[in-house]
Amino acid sequence: MDLTEPPRRPRAESIVPMINVVFLLLIFFLMTSRLAQPDPFEVTPPTADLDAPLDAETTLYVDKTGRLSFDGQEGEAALAHLAQTSATEAVLQLRADSALEATTAAGLLRDLAAAGFSRVELVVSPK
Repeated sequence: MDLTEPPRRPRAESIVPMINVVFLLLIFFLMTSRLAQPDPFEVTPPTADLDAPLDAETTLYVDKTGRLSFDGQEGEAALAHLAQTSATEAVLQLRADSALEATTAAGLLRDLAAAGFSRVELVVSPK
């Protein structure tokens, strides 16, 4: 009769701490990231032979009928909200549809100047 204890297997490493670290990193990256909002409506930008990068982070959308959208608000409410933002942002990115009439665009630029924006960048697509 053999009364010796059988040899013990080495205890496996626990992966629970590694799982905790992965979840903490996941939560950290989700909390610190900026998720992009989808475009409020379809805009077809005009074409140009210009490859200059855009400097603006604030974006105003204008469709072919002249409807405005900024930060989830539309129309006059978008302009009012944009006027509040103009104190912190010096450059505005304008995503206008290529079918937008020039008179409507000129009136909009006048309203943006009155709101405090001295520089507006028009988004175009390359030819």
